[in-house]
Amino acid sequence: MSGKPPVCLDLEPDLVAAATGEAGAAATERVRAHVARCAPCRDEYAGYRAVDREVASLRAGPGDDAASTAARERLLARLADVRSRLVRYAVFDSPLGPILVARSEQGVSLVEYLGPDGVAGSALARLVDVEVVEDEADLAGLRAELLAYLAGRLTHLDWPLDLGLVRSEFQREVLRATAALPYGVVTSYAGIAGELGHPRAVRAVAQALRRNPVPIVIPCHRVVGSDGQLVGYAGSRVGLKEHLLAVEGVHTERGGRPRVARRALYHYEENDAREYCVPTCGDIARRPLGRVVLFAHRDAAEARGLVPCTSCRPDLHPLP
Repeated sequence: MSGKPPVCLDLEPDLVAAATGEAGAAATERVRAHVARCAPCRDEYAGYRAVDREVASLRAGPGDDAASTAARERLLARLADVRSRLVRYAVFDSPLGPILVARSEQGVSLVEYLGPDGVAGSALARLVDVEVVEDEADLAGLRAELLAYLAGRLTHLDWPLDLGLVRSEFQREVLRATAALPYGVVTSYAGIAGELGHPRAVRAVAQALRRNPVPIVIPCHRVVGSDGQLVGYAGSRVGLKEHLLAVEGVHTERGGRPRVARRALYHYEENDAREYCVPTCGDIARRPLGRVVLFAHRDAAEARGLVPCTSCRPDLHPLP
């Protein structure tokens, strides 16, 4: 976090946009006037301009050799890092308790359930080399969409994301696969591992999702244990996972740890006819998740190109 003056923090997005030629006339004029009297911002602006010029020259050049390609990638990563340095955040009250949402110029970078220490105990407070500023007005639209989602009025948060806090390519693969899970669909850590071609990496998948920087947006609550147990969410806050699944129509049952109520969900195990079933069809309800994907609604199954089973006929005998 930073002690940069508020006026400089507020100008940071325009400073980067002006340096990269993406600012409008009014913003460009504000930057010109500010850097004329502020030496630190003038130096930052010059640095941003230098990076942008180098990127432009590499993009314009032939870049056929490996060295040029590597240099281009390094500069593009550097420019992306510049765009991620200013982070605006707000804390929203919600049915799940206080939630911190932070975003850079590139997109939302952090969604965090706050504990008793509030922002001071958050991941945001531990970031280094970033400028952090509280800005409820800037994030008001995200707040409205988040609350609408938690109330069941939205089924998707279509937010641009900045995954700069994700350090490994494996975790990025896990997050991409999880982000593709539709509303009201449940799979397991084993299912994600198998989809990625690493069937033995179940624990690694679970750890990658435990460190998901943007829960809810990347819906790791839709991933459960192979026996249906709700495990590993926001530390040990399984109740939050249960609440989010309930919003989507995925009911749970208790008998020890909460688990998804498979008798209330449609089942799909890969088959040539792409048929989905009710849970009483054969022994499908006893097969482990990973082989089987669960759906809260028939619409969710059919949106994935599945058709009703010709034996159990979920179209004629839908679940209550």
